[in-house]
Amino acid sequence: MNFLSGYIGIIGPPNVGKSTLLNRIVGRKVAIVSPKPQTTRNRIIGVYNEASVQMVFLDTPGIHATRTPLHKSMVASAIAAFHEVDILLVMVEAGLREHSGIPPIFKNLKGIKTPCVLLINKVDKVSKEMLLPIIADYGSRHPFSAVIPISALTGDGIDRLVDDLRSRLRPGPRFFPEDMDTDQSESFLISEVIREKIYLHMRQELPYASAVTVDEIQDMAHRNLMAISARIHVESASQKGMFIGRGGKMIQMIGRSARLELERLFGVQIYMDLSVRVEKNWTKDTRALSRFGY
Repeated sequence: MNFLSGYIGIIGPPNVGKSTLLNRIVGRKVAIVSPKPQTTRNRIIGVYNEASVQMVFLDTPGIHATRTPLHKSMVASAIAAFHEVDILLVMVEAGLREHSGIPPIFKNLKGIKTPCVLLINKVDKVSKEMLLPIIADYGSRHPFSAVIPISALTGDGIDRLVDDLRSRLRPGPRFFPEDMDTDQSESFLISEVIREKIYLHMRQELPYASAVTVDEIQDMAHRNLMAISARIHVESASQKGMFIGRGGKMIQMIGRSARLELERLFGVQIYMDLSVRVEKNWTKDTRALSRFGY
């Protein structure tokens, strides 16, 4: 039997559930999630493996109006995926008929010959009667190969989606080893988990003004321990004070949440040294963006 494989891009507006879908398909957490929009900043690869099938998913940043070099970098990364994959999954949210990210998505779909599947996510939150006008509306804008209602959160429709994608794959190589479900480095995964906890605990715009880098990882297998030194970079001294919190309570809360999550992911005890550093106006500094991996 021929081996089937392909790259599959997941695109859509911010906070529509792309990362939740990736985690659901892969079977474990490879992309951070948050109720706040624009959590995903980098393209994240998740790999789904069967005996004769490999699907390589690209979770992309949400497409949205750009204001800063950081936002432009994020959206450019997402739009590039339109031309780099074998299948495109265009995800929209049931019940949300329009979003500022929708027009640029359809603008970039024009002339693309890549098979496109429309995913209507969060169907667990609406009645079935509400789906028909949504399907008709989006179907009039682009000739989608299929329309699949899903709930990435509950798993509803995911088996149907995987079956549909399997039927569209072509013979190809195994791009990643069978036991590999993401290409993320240990350092990148740690920085993303810390950033996820920032989004969880910090309010308003503060999470968007932060970046995380990992300075050092010491894997002490003989003690079942991993020691991590990481930094949160912010844009101003006032932000640094808020991230640290009164008596250091906020930075301790973020560090503890990240530590517990990483202990679940790595199966070892974690010691975390987490600090905050001012990197003035880093979201507007292209050199800083490059240094932070954006």
